[in-house]
Amino acid sequence: MPIATKSDKIDLSSEKKTEEFAYKILKKIKPGNTVFLYGEIGVGKTTFIRYLINEFQKVNKLEITEVTSPTFNLLNEYQINGIKINHYDLFRLKSAGEIKNLDLFEDNKNTITLIEWPQMIKEKPENLIELVFEYGINHQTRSVKIKGLEL
Repeated sequence: MPIATKSDKIDLSSEKKTEEFAYKILKKIKPGNTVFLYGEIGVGKTTFIRYLINEFQKVNKLEITEVTSPTFNLLNEYQINGIKINHYDLFRLKSAGEIKNLDLFEDNKNTITLIEWPQMIKEKPENLIELVFEYGINHQTRSVKIKGLEL
């Protein structure tokens, strides 16, 4: 897979490419990072997160768990040795006020925070990585753009 620069699009048109991309991100991401995931429904945000969390589990010789979208409960937590991964899905939130009650960025020293649908978050946290997932022509292909991280 090619090295990404800030303006490059990385092809994610297959599950295998998404898995490879997740592994590359795994090698760069660290506790304290927050990842905003933008993109339409079905473009691959949750699939990417599933591969990322499962890769963390494999590297740490842990049992692979099911990773689902937290659309209805807003948050799924995964403990991987000393690191906690918080996976938020803010799709159902109606106002920015609802975000304050979630304490998204509290005590994130040992936490990696993954947030799908972060559009209502006004103040961006430090150590932010933004992934913009997009469909190609006729939804036949998918890609991602990275901001805040060099691969």
